[in-house]
Amino acid sequence: MLHAGGEYVRKGDVTIHTNTVEGFFSIFKRGMRGAYQHCGEQHLHRYLAEFDFRYTNRVANGFDDKARAIEDLKGIVGKRLTYARPDLNT
Repeated sequence: MLHAGGEYVRKGDVTIHTNTVEGFFSIFKRGMRGAYQHCGEQHLHRYLAEFDFRYTNRVANGFDDKARAIEDLKGIVGKRLTYARPDLNT
């Protein structure tokens, strides 16, 4: 029972606290207002996945731009981007 019960840090595990979700949501809000402006509900999971990657691989966790780029490129291994063939009869 966080916040409502006056608990902001879990007594048994100091890694569980409200600052984590507040920090993530703050980064998400700034990104949505600054870079993307709008997010359709059907794509929300994609935006959240991107900001999850950014939050997890930030400087505070030991990732610089090079390390973050390397981690990002690991995600494309084994994947292929395909497009539907155009219908030439129309």
